[in-house]
Amino acid sequence: MDYFEIEGKNQLFGDIAVSGAKNAVLPLMAASILNDRPLTITNVPKLSDSITMGNLIKEMGGKVSFDQSNITINPKNLNTPYAPYNLVKTMRASFYVLGPLIAKFGEAKVSLPGGCAWGPRPVDFHLEGFKKLGIEIALEAGYVHAKAKKIIGNKIVFPKISVGATGNVLMAAVLAEGKTEIHNAAAEPEIQQLCLLLNEMGAKISGIGTNILTIQGVEKLGGVDSIDVIPDRIEAGTFLIAVAATGGKVKLNNVEPKHMESVISLLRKSNIDIFEEKDSIIVTSNGLDIKACDMETHEYPGFPTDLQAQWMILMSLASGSSTIKENIYFDRFTHILELNRLGCDVHLEDGCAAIKGGRSLVGANVMSTDIRASAALIIAALCAKGSTSISRVYHIDRGYDKIEEKLAKVGAKITRKK
Repeated sequence: MDYFEIEGKNQLFGDIAVSGAKNAVLPLMAASILNDRPLTITNVPKLSDSITMGNLIKEMGGKVSFDQSNITINPKNLNTPYAPYNLVKTMRASFYVLGPLIAKFGEAKVSLPGGCAWGPRPVDFHLEGFKKLGIEIALEAGYVHAKAKKIIGNKIVFPKISVGATGNVLMAAVLAEGKTEIHNAAAEPEIQQLCLLLNEMGAKISGIGTNILTIQGVEKLGGVDSIDVIPDRIEAGTFLIAVAATGGKVKLNNVEPKHMESVISLLRKSNIDIFEEKDSIIVTSNGLDIKACDMETHEYPGFPTDLQAQWMILMSLASGSSTIKENIYFDRFTHILELNRLGCDVHLEDGCAAIKGGRSLVGANVMSTDIRASAALIIAALCAKGSTSISRVYHIDRGYDKIEEKLAKVGAKITRKK
């Protein structure tokens, strides 16, 4: 099993090209089920999750081909609305196929999802949203069996914002009879791109980028030939925090600064120099004069939960103490034990992470628990004295395209070993 060996205490200098957004690719791939022709998705990161979604679409009868950073999906012969456990168990986003399958076939059977190890993330919001559209839902031996003679538009109010539920219900609603309103809809850039793709196919979605989406159902959708995936704001944020923590000067290319305003704002508040250009960001830090700042995760446009673990490392190096309040996934703190092994001093108080800054990190053997915790461990190892070994890096391969190669190009001493 692969692991990373990292020698710390090296500042980072140079350029990094940020990959396309994993969290945009997967719903776009699911939406291709509704396309009436082959869809080529460009700027796709080479990740195990993209391959898993491609294998799932193949399993259902579609044709999927990978060509470097492009994926072409032909749904013409996709005729089996069944997503088996052996594929869905490895990746929660596989559940995205339920909405488009119901819309296309009027019936679907999809395994309940798996994915990252931290905490329960129930699919209740998805299922309740489908029921509001007149879709019958039955849970049978670990599978969701959905049926609908006709999908009927309705008003759906999610108890809280959910990116997955918004995308899934949205893809069912585009072919509903009548109008659907989704309140407490996610406004994330990845959902915005999904809406724009569906509209190009012929859907009628308005309110894109707000928390209320209005979908006027249409009888059928047309086709789109290609779509270019937006830059990965989480990968970009990870690199910004890495440079802030280690020190150095790095230019990130292929980014969308307006998608990262909350992260950029908090980095500046922490005394990190950020310079924005049209599609690039330059981060400069000495790795020493970092100011402690409290942080709370929120839905977009707030600070993303997927950068919470990485931020914890930066605050462990900052002058003073700080707190992190996790408002999206309350139990997303499994990385604390491993970070403390490297010398961090983090503990939970009333559901918040209390962080003592000014820590001197020292290399150790640590273990990844999920995608973003893996990234945090890498940042910590880059800042630690001596050597760190990080095991179970298959987690990071689900969310970052060749992260070790990108970091090595800007001066990190990081090696993948078997």
